[in-house]
Amino acid sequence: MADASNRRKKVPTPPLPFEKPIFELEKQLQQLESQLDPSPATKDAVRSLRLEITRKKREVFDDLDAWQTVQVARHPDRPQTLDYLELVFDEFVELHGDRAYRDDRAMLTGFGRLSDEKVMFIGQHKGRDLQERTEHNYGMVHPEGYRKAILRMETAARFGLPIVCFIDTPGAWPGPDAEERGQAWLIAESLRDMANLDTPIVCVVIGEGGSGGALGIGIGDHIAMLQFSYYSVISPEGCAGILWKSVEHRDKAARALRFTSRDLMKLGVVDEVIPEPLGGAHRDHRAMATALKGSLIAAIKDLRQIPRDQLVDRRYEKFRRMGVFQET
Repeated sequence: MADASNRRKKVPTPPLPFEKPIFELEKQLQQLESQLDPSPATKDAVRSLRLEITRKKREVFDDLDAWQTVQVARHPDRPQTLDYLELVFDEFVELHGDRAYRDDRAMLTGFGRLSDEKVMFIGQHKGRDLQERTEHNYGMVHPEGYRKAILRMETAARFGLPIVCFIDTPGAWPGPDAEERGQAWLIAESLRDMANLDTPIVCVVIGEGGSGGALGIGIGDHIAMLQFSYYSVISPEGCAGILWKSVEHRDKAARALRFTSRDLMKLGVVDEVIPEPLGGAHRDHRAMATALKGSLIAAIKDLRQIPRDQLVDRRYEKFRRMGVFQET
């Protein structure tokens, strides 16, 4: 497996449009701090500028709209599954293959350890540079990836291990080869099996949660999202193409889909929103990993208190409640 620390040492990515004022202030700060013998006035200016940068970050990121949230969720520097495997888990041993066709690198599975808790890990990985994205198929999972995940889930249930799923995909691979090998069938099978496993399941949307490809590993007892991730039945571009016949309306589609963590928490689709570091997870991988690890450990500890024979019924009721509304 690639060294995640090396993956994070990349050429700086240009700021997103709404981040530019922050970057301009940081550039000014860097210039002031580079002075070898700063005067008292310069030191005061540095302190003031640091406060202004913090204020500006909070102002910008507390008021992101739905499309801006998508841009943050897709940020090239955002920590991905391989990063979290290094930063969150104390140990990880990868398990390969589906025993039928091949090892799908878009889906990573294996035994992990979180503090004193042994878990089965399942997560989608998109990749950062062209070579890595090609290897991991941009996070778009093939049928054999879901088959691999199902096998690991069954192993986890057999040994009473909690399952941790990281969701980060634009959607399942839609090619004809995937359909030939039963893409829709395998996703449906994964949904069925996850609904019936008598072991704790924690699912976290760490970036993009796109369509059935995300839901294929998203049936759990505790569903969490990072603050600037999104979880949707369709991408905003896909929705805009269907409703308005043009991707130019993607921002309008993003607002209509109500797929941000704030929206989904209100709708009862997710159980927890994990706050990101000021300015987004792409600015501080380690701080984000620390918050994520704490959330996972707390969720597993709570679920361990529930008798195994009650988990399935509880999970069933949880998903049955979604989408229920009353007309007046």
